[in-house]
Amino acid sequence: MKSRFIKLMLAAFVSVTSLLLTGCGYNDFQRLDEQTKSAWSEVLNQYQRRADLVPNIVATVKGEAAFEQDTLTKVVEARAKATSIQVTPETLNDPAAFSKFQAAQGELSSALSRLLVVTENYPNLKANQGFQDLRVQLEGTENRITVARNRYIQTVQEYNVLARSFPNNLTAMVFGYGVKPNFSVQNEAQISVPPSVNFEKK
Repeated sequence: MKSRFIKLMLAAFVSVTSLLLTGCGYNDFQRLDEQTKSAWSEVLNQYQRRADLVPNIVATVKGEAAFEQDTLTKVVEARAKATSIQVTPETLNDPAAFSKFQAAQGELSSALSRLLVVTENYPNLKANQGFQDLRVQLEGTENRITVARNRYIQTVQEYNVLARSFPNNLTAMVFGYGVKPNFSVQNEAQISVPPSVNFEKK
């Protein structure tokens, strides 16, 4: 009789616990956490794809006589910095590490953008089919990075809203589901400044 009572109590406890966990957002945290990790993996894949293109671009551009060495050096250094940062699953929950990673990727984006602008001054590079193919691949990769980042931003936003909403925020505290860092616009002050346009004829 006593053992039957214990079994009934245990079953009731499991049922109540399951209902509580379902009602307090626990399953939603599990789902969104996995979606966030999946979206982050895609961001990393696209960043790696871009990093893999850089050596070929640099090698092709180096073949152009008198090409600006400083521009090439900045691209090589930015790639080295971006690929040297160790990214772990904990990076998603560490705002400082996430910001450092984002800054390094931003530097590589800027360096590559500058490189492509400078290549416009070299007719031989513009006529080089190999370079143009690499340029198209790079532009396609940058588009994929944008799409992957947007997907990650959306999943993190959904996760963070859940983590901050009552009563789900209580579940977040109990199970250690903290708010995740997200991508932000860098150099906002520079972006807000309108570009200078020079109409003078050269």
